[in-house]
Amino acid sequence: MIALFTSLFLIIFVGLHVFLMIGLLVEYRRNQISATNEALIPVSIIIPVHNEAGRIKPLLESLLTMDYPFVQLIFVDDRSTDETVQLIYNFKKQFEFGNRTCQIIQLTENPGPNYKQFALTHGFKAATGEIVLLTDADCELPRSWIYGMVKRMTGSNTGVLIGPVFKKIPQNTLLYKSQAFDHAIRYMYLAASIGLGAAGGGFGNNMAVRKSPLDEIGGYGAVPISVTEDASLISFIQNRTSYKIRAGLGSDIQIMTETEQGWPSFIIQAVRWTKGGIFSPDLKTRLSFTFLMGMISLGILAIPLALLQPQFLPLPLAVFSAMLMNTLAVLSIAGNALQSLTPIDLIIQLFLTPVFNTLFTLLTIFRIPVYWKGKKV
Repeated sequence: MIALFTSLFLIIFVGLHVFLMIGLLVEYRRNQISATNEALIPVSIIIPVHNEAGRIKPLLESLLTMDYPFVQLIFVDDRSTDETVQLIYNFKKQFEFGNRTCQIIQLTENPGPNYKQFALTHGFKAATGEIVLLTDADCELPRSWIYGMVKRMTGSNTGVLIGPVFKKIPQNTLLYKSQAFDHAIRYMYLAASIGLGAAGGGFGNNMAVRKSPLDEIGGYGAVPISVTEDASLISFIQNRTSYKIRAGLGSDIQIMTETEQGWPSFIIQAVRWTKGGIFSPDLKTRLSFTFLMGMISLGILAIPLALLQPQFLPLPLAVFSAMLMNTLAVLSIAGNALQSLTPIDLIIQLFLTPVFNTLFTLLTIFRIPVYWKGKKV
């Protein structure tokens, strides 16, 4: 009986990842077609900020390289107490010319519970562009970002486009390499799921949203409150409109973001994302994400049993076989983002990443309290 179960587990889990690879290929083909369209339409960019003086300069410098002519840039400052606002005002003088504007909204209060989502609500109210782009203060954008995102949205019924986000590797340490690889795997899963028509989330620091589906659902303020506001927006548009969700692939829209500076902050961030998937307000997302994390966790937790009883070996074997496929897929879509990872690093991460995901899942399921920016998540 155990042998039958473990064999079925191996077939189902590896088979699922074969389908995910097909989904990734489908989304890659869609990108090859949609990215050929040329368009120049008004765009709004919303960037929420809170005490970002120590890390916002790369973002501002990359925004100055943009040559897209019709841009409304909106910074929503959530009660910063450092030099963030002054830096943005200095940047504003350099950015604005022609049809390029820079607006700074300063909040005096924020009731939460998701402070970023509250800030974004104010940003969307001020946005006038046909397409709204979202990014964060700790990101660095390629010069072609606006053009690339707009091209993929043009001439289609795409309501939301999620773009690739990879983490910088500032030092040759396990912490930074693990974050970068984990982040890349997460995007691979998102893009592959979207290719199969099962969008389950996205990174809110690289996203394009068409205004028409937002108007159709009653505006951004109608999106349910969630610890993962980006996934909540995607599921709301997917379930309540006829617009499609797409994933972007390509170095022209690839954003690099800062890594967390310590293991505790990395774990807290990952647990917050895991909690957003397992407790997603979207039933399909909740079931599929919980199923995936549950099978990964089962495979990892079975390792001690497999050492004692070989009939349990198919469980971890299934997980690591899937991770091998994931690793090859990530290398195919990451461009230069993971070029500093050696073959030995990749092998280490192939085994380490599912262990991390098991930890994040257990912390989430057992409601072990973790805190982010002073608040319980």
